[in-house]
Amino acid sequence: MKNVALIGCAHIHTPGFVKRLQARTDVKTVAVWDPDRARSEKRGAELGAPVIDDPAAVWADSSIEGVIICSETDIHQDLVLAGAAAGKHMFIEKPLGLGKADADAMAAAIEKAGVLFQTGYFQRGIPAHLFLKEQVEAGTFGQITRVRASNCHSGSLGDWFTPEWLWMTDVKRGGVAAFGDLGTHALDLLLWMFGDVRRVVAETQVVTGKYGPACDEAGEGLIRFTSGVIGSLAAGWVDVADPVTFEISGTEGHAWVHDRSEVYIKSEKLGSDGKTPYTNLPEAWPHAFELFLDALVGKEAQLVGVREAAYRSAVMEAMYRSAAAGSWQAV
Repeated sequence: MKNVALIGCAHIHTPGFVKRLQARTDVKTVAVWDPDRARSEKRGAELGAPVIDDPAAVWADSSIEGVIICSETDIHQDLVLAGAAAGKHMFIEKPLGLGKADADAMAAAIEKAGVLFQTGYFQRGIPAHLFLKEQVEAGTFGQITRVRASNCHSGSLGDWFTPEWLWMTDVKRGGVAAFGDLGTHALDLLLWMFGDVRRVVAETQVVTGKYGPACDEAGEGLIRFTSGVIGSLAAGWVDVADPVTFEISGTEGHAWVHDRSEVYIKSEKLGSDGKTPYTNLPEAWPHAFELFLDALVGKEAQLVGVREAAYRSAVMEAMYRSAAAGSWQAV
């Protein structure tokens, strides 16, 4: 049995993580902290865990081996540096940082401490994405010329954030709004499959305006990878549907994904005409949060590298910088 603490309860995914913690028999939550006492008491009651007034109590407790950080992004750095200094394994909800500077500082501290790290990029483990990564690496598409990732929902239209998650609409607290919040998942897939980026350009927009003029609710970006591939990224909270979530086009093949589940691929190498779903897909990975808990208890697990997470914060920061400046930005 491994003891963990929930440090920060602000992220919209916190209720889902609480349910996963409740279902585990090999992990016990022994402390909950949040700067908002009401939030910590709510989650503490759900987990049957005591609420603490200061996270320093967790850093000083050697019986607590792992922490789950679901705080507002603008306090990640203070919590992560303290957790790393205390030798705690860490799940840190995405995005890692507000931008490059704080994300790099956290990555350096985590590497120095030699602790486990994981963040919430769960879309890597979806069979359709695992399959496409395999095919990219196998050269199935020939020379890849363009790729597209989309991650959109109707959060703004349905006002999912009021009242409990409103901080996520404040760019100063989250580092991003809609484009970065959902876009970081799609960006992770693009970088995971196609590597580093040379430069980016992006535009964001306010649609409903219900969260104020500074909160973008949708955005589109172009990415020039160092490999020469051109990518595009779409994300937002104002979509009633998002049917085509991924696309890869190359000189020898083409694939697109319907709703992150069905893969349509045209490839002579695979004998597939692209007209019906391709069904020979890999098994799904456990959710990214479960992978962290698995690693914590000593099981083999595929984790996101902390430098990968930091790089995604840097690229997204450059996209927001581009939107503000109206020009391409180097990464």
